[in-house]
Amino acid sequence: MIELTKADGLWTVTLNNPTKANALTGAMLTELAEIAEDATEARALILSGTGKVFSAGADLDEARAGLATSDVWERLSGAIAALPCLTVAALNGTLAGGANGMVLACDIRIAVPQAKFFYPVMKLGFLPQPSDPLRMAALIGPARTKMVLMAGQKITAEEAYTFGLVDRVVEPEVLMQVARELVADSLAADPQIAAGIARMCQ
Repeated sequence: MIELTKADGLWTVTLNNPTKANALTGAMLTELAEIAEDATEARALILSGTGKVFSAGADLDEARAGLATSDVWERLSGAIAALPCLTVAALNGTLAGGANGMVLACDIRIAVPQAKFFYPVMKLGFLPQPSDPLRMAALIGPARTKMVLMAGQKITAEEAYTFGLVDRVVEPEVLMQVARELVADSLAADPQIAAGIARMCQ
């Protein structure tokens, strides 16, 4: 359900469980965290999904059984945020729930026009993972973060772009092409220079 390809320094990670809207199980999250922890050798990383939804968030049965409060979410987002290479989330569709964490941890986010963004954690009776509100507020401010987390608003791709939650909106047929174009300079650069620039931008 997690696909990983490596080519010339580019790691492409794809969520591939479209019949369940790429809902995340504990096993999938652990595999994603392990990939992110191993990706220190990557020169760029692209995170995407198959189908019309990037991810519906946690698998609901597993969420109720304890996954919603597992530390694996923070393990995953922390590993992505710590990578020295350029990371791009190429959102092929809607982003929901805890799946926001790994996306917020990426350096750049691009999305298709049909994507929606929501995080109904409060409605489900859970707190968000600790770093998620901080990263979201750093991008879009505390009021808009509360619109998502407390007012339960679904944000369109256009609104997400206006807010600064995503950096570019592109048509589905060119989504991965644009993602690869965004990482092209980093793939060609001296990795130490690229990592140095990343540190300077924090």
